[in-house]
Amino acid sequence: MTMADLDLQERAADFLGDKLQTLADLDALDHLLEETRSHHALLKHQLQQAERDAHEARHAADDHASSLRAQHADFESAQADIDRRLAIVTQSDTTDDAVNRFRGSMDKLLALDIAGRYTERLKEIDALSRNATAHLDSSDEAALSSYHQLKLLNSSLGPLHEAAEGAAPHLIDHISRTTLHVRGRLKDAFSARLEAVLKKIGWPKRPETALIGSLYEDWSKSVGNLLHLQKPELEAAENAKSGPVVLLPLEVLVQPLEMRFRYHFYGDKPTNRLDKPEYFLSHITDLLNTFNDFMVANLQPILLEKFRGSDLALNTIYIDASCAFITALLPMLRAKIFASLPQAASQPQLLSHWVHEIMNFDTNLREEWRYDGGYGAVGWKGLAWEVLVSQDWFDRWLHVEKEFALARYQAIIDTPESGELDYDSVDPGATKPTKAAIRVNDLLETITDRYRPLSSFSQKLTFLIDIQISIFDRFHERLRSSLEAFLTMTSSVGRAVQGISREEQAQLQGIAGLDRLCRVYGSADYLERAMRDWSDDVFFLELWEELQDRARRSTSAKLGRALDVSTVAERTSSTVGTDDEAGALFDETASAYSRLRVRSESIIIDVLVSNIREAMRPYTRVNPWTTLSTAAAAASSTQVSTASSSITAELEPLLTYLSTSLAFLAKTLARAPLRRIARQACALIQTQLWDRILMAHSFSTSGAAQLAADIAAICDIVDHWAGDGCAGSGLRKIREGIALLGLPVKGARGSTSAQNDGEEGVDATESEDRRLGLWEVEQKVFADNEQARAVLEELGFESLSETEARGVLEKRVELGS
Repeated sequence: MTMADLDLQERAADFLGDKLQTLADLDALDHLLEETRSHHALLKHQLQQAERDAHEARHAADDHASSLRAQHADFESAQADIDRRLAIVTQSDTTDDAVNRFRGSMDKLLALDIAGRYTERLKEIDALSRNATAHLDSSDEAALSSYHQLKLLNSSLGPLHEAAEGAAPHLIDHISRTTLHVRGRLKDAFSARLEAVLKKIGWPKRPETALIGSLYEDWSKSVGNLLHLQKPELEAAENAKSGPVVLLPLEVLVQPLEMRFRYHFYGDKPTNRLDKPEYFLSHITDLLNTFNDFMVANLQPILLEKFRGSDLALNTIYIDASCAFITALLPMLRAKIFASLPQAASQPQLLSHWVHEIMNFDTNLREEWRYDGGYGAVGWKGLAWEVLVSQDWFDRWLHVEKEFALARYQAIIDTPESGELDYDSVDPGATKPTKAAIRVNDLLETITDRYRPLSSFSQKLTFLIDIQISIFDRFHERLRSSLEAFLTMTSSVGRAVQGISREEQAQLQGIAGLDRLCRVYGSADYLERAMRDWSDDVFFLELWEELQDRARRSTSAKLGRALDVSTVAERTSSTVGTDDEAGALFDETASAYSRLRVRSESIIIDVLVSNIREAMRPYTRVNPWTTLSTAAAAASSTQVSTASSSITAELEPLLTYLSTSLAFLAKTLARAPLRRIARQACALIQTQLWDRILMAHSFSTSGAAQLAADIAAICDIVDHWAGDGCAGSGLRKIREGIALLGLPVKGARGSTSAQNDGEEGVDATESEDRRLGLWEVEQKVFADNEQARAVLEELGFESLSETEARGVLEKRVELGS
């Protein structure tokens, strides 16, 4: 028994074991046999079909092989016949020799065919050339049609020549020269006809002449022929975005104007002055004003007719007569500028004058004449851009402008009165800057006007950083140095090193010192606000938006002209290149001035505090508060009266200093910083009065009245110069303490229990029945915190705590006894 039989038996046993597992499966044995027979029949049928397919495939393969053998035999026979015939034709002994000779013959035939086509093309070119020139006297349309065919042929041969790796250089050169020749003939003929028309109308002497009848027909035909001749070139230039092209009719119109221009502005004529570029620039403007009406009336309709429906209709320098006329005038102006500018550059101020006059001229064309140079929304860069970028004069001009700006800045600083506060140039209620700060700001605004017309973003940014921000930094350093010098001179070490006398020291601590500090504060405040205002200017807003856009899109961290993002961010704003929308061009510089302003204000406060402490020293050393006469007490048997008491003599130095210093500051500073400084001074006064007077001594009724009178005098001076309510908020706590200390021993009936003198501070506590007395208040204050708080609120005290109120009451002699 073979392995196949054994395998078959095992598979059969597995199949039966799978199908007959229980006695119940024997009942389905007939169904299983029928299913097996059906499956066997299907497999047998598939086997027979496969055998038939294999037989057919073998038969087809045999047929294909027979066909290939037959084709091979035919090919061998044909090849032998070809070799035999080739050997006979070429009279060669071998097949390879015959093939080489036959190939040479075919090359000659190909060369002959190329020469024939070359000749046909030359005939075509010659025919088109002769037709174009021959029809000049009979039919302008036919002449232009032949020229356009020749132009089209010239354009089509170029790509073919390049694809054939330069196969026909002589043909290309010939057709190019022929096309140019024909164009020149047509242009000369049409230009001559247009010149004849212009001669009839007296151009350019009578630009107001109206063209009517046959004269307009001749004009329209001459101009139209020139435009038709030039149209393919204009379309090619438009597609290639190669820049504006002067229209041929306008070349003819401008020729006499150019001769007049050269007569006046070349040679030794009085109008040709190197220091007066505005002469020839204004001459161009005069030409525009003089001849624009003629162009609009006579040229505009023809342009619309010839270019309507083409791509040229979207370009203003071809479809708008005024813009086309400007484009025709610019070449003569450009030639004059480029020829004369090197001479002007030998004198720095003259170079600056030339550039600014050219920029003004560009601005005039853009704004007054709406000239865009054919660039649409992008806009015309202008002649100034050509001078500064194309001719590479920007670095030289920037150096000249920077030297001028720095020289002017130094002249401002060197002026004797530059450091003086200017009380007349700003509003009376504003902080007063120095005259130098105002003049520096005016200088920087002038600098802005000088580079505002620039069309190049990198040039404007370079101007901003190298000149404007540089001057801001220099002035900031000057102010900071002045502040440092003041601190050095007022310090003990500085006095010893610099040998400052006590008299000079006293002056620095007085109004003279405040004056020096206010100069720094006022200048920093003025320029900081100026920079904030500049950041909202449309010019700087657009510059900032473009800077942000370029910085965000930059992949090389460069912004043009060797400016990198990090450097620009360091000089302008740390938000450059980020998504922060709150940034501005002068953020860094304005922040530096802001820090200087805050620091100078803090030093002003320190000076005031120091002088106030010194002025209060005699006052804190006296102790008349329990030994004063009872006159005041008698005058205030029911209520403390500050009006009946005179001021303590030792308080006069403080009152005098407050009056003089606050008077100066009120004249110099705006209301907001003045009140901030005054409140700081009041805070010190309150601390001194509380710690060294109120908490250090005991008070009789008259003593409390005297102290109240002294404090009222201080409040009067502060409120007079700093505004009502300033002293009330700054001295609220001490005033409440004095009001509590000066309560009458016994309460009384009346309409009010406490009197407010009109200042902010102690609020009036009204009671239609009675006023609280000292004994009653004392009992509640010392009872517990809840009753103490209630009675203090009833008295209208807001700043005084329960503990402080108990401490104040303990200083009353009557309670102590």
